[in-house]
Amino acid sequence: MTKTVARRRPSPRPAMRTADPGADFCAAAESALKRGDPGAISDASLRRVLTAAVKIYAAKVEAADSELAPFEANAVTATETVVAACAMIRAADLNLFDMAMWFRRPVAGL
Repeated sequence: MTKTVARRRPSPRPAMRTADPGADFCAAAESALKRGDPGAISDASLRRVLTAAVKIYAAKVEAADSELAPFEANAVTATETVVAACAMIRAADLNLFDMAMWFRRPVAGL
């Protein structure tokens, strides 16, 4: 009697990674905005990317002990900045008093 052994399928190759790990998300977001379809980016994906971006931004600023511009000049509007900042303040259960204390914190390089 011959024993039959199930053959495993080879796992698919991982997707090619670009030199810029954020490039794919940025391209998808820019395309969605250009089409007027922000819903093309799922809420879960947006949360994952935003969480990772905030964490790495904070780690880099703390490690350098200096301010790092969060985006290029004129890349976002004042409204877009405030909408995102307010959402993050609420999500972290902060208030404006908390923010004032951090805002006054001395930052090297400014």
